[in-house]
Amino acid sequence: MRKPRWIAASAMSLALALTLTACGGDSENSGGGNGSTGSGGGSTADPDGALSAFGTEPENPLVPGNTNETGGSKVVRALFTGLTTYDPVTGESKNAMAQEIKTTDSKVYTIKIQAGWKFHDGTDVKAKNFVDAWNYTAYSPNGQQNGSFFEQVQGYKDVHTEDPDGTAGPQKAPQPTTDKMSGLKVVDDTTFEVTLASPFAVFPLKLGYNPFFPLPDSFFSDPKAFEAKPIGNGPFKFVSRKPNTEIKLTRNDDYKGADKAKFKDLTFKIYESNEAAYASVVSGDLDFLDTVPPTGIAGGKYKQDLEGRNGSTPYMGNQTVTFPLYDPTYQNPDLRKAISLAIDRKSIVDKIFDGTRIPADGWVNPAVPGYAKDQCGELCVYNPEKAKEYLAKSGFKGAIKFSTNADGGHKDWMTATCNSIKNALGIECTYEPIPTFAETRQQINGRKMTAIFRSGWIADYPSIENFLNQIYRTGASSNDGEYTNPKLDELLTKADAAPSVDEANKLYQEAERLLRDDMPVIPLWNQTAQYGWSERLDNARLSSLRELDLTTVTVKKK
Repeated sequence: MRKPRWIAASAMSLALALTLTACGGDSENSGGGNGSTGSGGGSTADPDGALSAFGTEPENPLVPGNTNETGGSKVVRALFTGLTTYDPVTGESKNAMAQEIKTTDSKVYTIKIQAGWKFHDGTDVKAKNFVDAWNYTAYSPNGQQNGSFFEQVQGYKDVHTEDPDGTAGPQKAPQPTTDKMSGLKVVDDTTFEVTLASPFAVFPLKLGYNPFFPLPDSFFSDPKAFEAKPIGNGPFKFVSRKPNTEIKLTRNDDYKGADKAKFKDLTFKIYESNEAAYASVVSGDLDFLDTVPPTGIAGGKYKQDLEGRNGSTPYMGNQTVTFPLYDPTYQNPDLRKAISLAIDRKSIVDKIFDGTRIPADGWVNPAVPGYAKDQCGELCVYNPEKAKEYLAKSGFKGAIKFSTNADGGHKDWMTATCNSIKNALGIECTYEPIPTFAETRQQINGRKMTAIFRSGWIADYPSIENFLNQIYRTGASSNDGEYTNPKLDELLTKADAAPSVDEANKLYQEAERLLRDDMPVIPLWNQTAQYGWSERLDNARLSSLRELDLTTVTVKKK
């Protein structure tokens, strides 16, 4: 059984957790996150081979600063390489394009990049390509969803203004006073300096995430042309895209990084549903599926369907549901607490996921540095009687709705969650799917959701800060429910400015505890991933970011 091992390892580092979950011999672990090979690994690899991997339709064009969801991120991370990268097994941050990142005070960082790297159009990657990309992303009129990742940089407030009445209101955000952050300075072709508004010890951990990738000069001269054919500096080059069907990439043979691919062509196939993708990987029409749907997990079915070609591994991710707080229906915190108490997490995990998830006790995954135990307290423990008490206090008499994308394999657990609430509270609860992930994100970003919606988070970088600042700070890029709490904002600001990571983490933990009082987002369970591959692949494994590890996988010669 994997579940007890994951429980035992959950408070440890991700690297140790991955090691402990690898019990040799059974098919479930034959391609697990411990670095073992999928499908044996004894066949000869074809360096000119092609493989297909499961994808979802990206929400936006493939611009790093505007990509923060899974479907687009898979592609962007194949096309681009940043200053740093995250180890596919441990999640540890390590240098990629950066030659060195130096600071003496956690406020001023001098970053030197390796010379000789080129974009896919043959132009050199220079320090200015990072600075220009960061300024473009942070400049609010450009509408880049990842702009807030630069909020610690000096001058951010001069380039990024907020809409005074939210995205749904009639008022417009004021025009920024400049389009360049004063904290960014190009020293020479391979060196730039970053000055933060105050010390921020976590800053280097962020640098491997999408918005910190460089952009070529051609992007700034014609962004629309770039959107049609993205130009990166990573291990793969863009070939073509058919919306809602596929995205094709090919290996960049001039790539300078250490993480070169061992196969040539990569196609992300987009399916109407996760279940359809599962059927394709079972039949061999799809080479890699990173998310086995609940129908395949129940009773361990995927272990039989994909015997010898399946894996299961923990990763730094959680599953949550978010209240659209701009909808009057959900504005009473007692109603939100009642709903949380009415969810029988353990029963859903056991029945729908065959025990492969761990009921959440807070808003941060246990494998993430900075995690604190039991931050949610009794509000994340199933208790129908107490749930009814909170419901009565709220005065709510209506019905509630849950919603998410129909193409992601979430129907069973969302329906079970709704049924649990209905049975515990005696109120009507319905699940209303939205056809695609892209459509779901459009409704969320447009603040048009009228239902409690699926959220969750996969770490962009290994820090508790990533699970708080980007989701719960007022106006944050992924604050999809429009939650605001000035006290929490104040604590996050203090944590950001703490002189060390340890001191910062204590303040982040204090901020997390405030979420228990407001319950803007309900924690459900911490994730492990079940995945599978075709008989054509060797060395298939899932990375710490819950993606196919493109550095190890090989295609067998025919």
